[in-house]
Amino acid sequence: MFQEFFLFFVGTVVGFFGTLVGVGGGFIVVPLLALVYHQSAQLAVGTSLCIVALNALSGTSVYIKQKRIDYRAGISFSLATIPGSFIGAYLLQMVSQTVFDIGFGLCLIGIAVYMLTKKENGDTTSSKSALHQPHQYSMSLGIVISFFVGFFASMAGIGGGVVHVPAMIYVLKFTPFIAIPTSHFILAISATFAAVSHGLIGEVAWNFVPYLGVGAIFGAQIGGKLSHKIRTKWLLRGLMIAIIFVAIRLIGKHL
Repeated sequence: MFQEFFLFFVGTVVGFFGTLVGVGGGFIVVPLLALVYHQSAQLAVGTSLCIVALNALSGTSVYIKQKRIDYRAGISFSLATIPGSFIGAYLLQMVSQTVFDIGFGLCLIGIAVYMLTKKENGDTTSSKSALHQPHQYSMSLGIVISFFVGFFASMAGIGGGVVHVPAMIYVLKFTPFIAIPTSHFILAISATFAAVSHGLIGEVAWNFVPYLGVGAIFGAQIGGKLSHKIRTKWLLRGLMIAIIFVAIRLIGKHL
């Protein structure tokens, strides 16, 4: 009984935090399954993607009601992640995992440092006026970024939100109010396709899914409903914590 409650609690935290900052939470679920429950890397990643998909689908349903998703960007960017994911999975067989993990971990730390030193341009996360402000961004650049997000996420076994959200905010100049929900929408599409693929080849530990999954669905609803009430700087700080956590995990497992 304790294990079931613990898994539900972890799933709730994953859903809540993941929806708040637009990431899937795989950086929590994968090490939990691999290190605590001694699941193989394939089962840990496949199971994590199921939880990430449930989290993203639940959180996205809240953001749809709040009308905070840029569907033009969301659909285009999510489609762009798919070929990158396939190429990343293929190249993973030819590139040293150690070299990639350490290099990508250092890259993530660089992103976090950039976010920390970047001067904020006001707090628009909780402002509904952001929905009605015209926003010009480079669709082609966003598609290129999304391709590499899919590539990196596939090779590292993490959700792409830790890269997508800062890229949308600092490169494409989305407000966090729109970037986080749109990133979650992208994740809902990409993670669902990935989870189904892993399920079909038997790389999902189904006994963990009900408890972690229900918790993630529940937590995502809470996170989505509270997201517009939390100041931008706190959401971005939460994202920085997530990025650094992922980086430490990637680098630390090879030290």
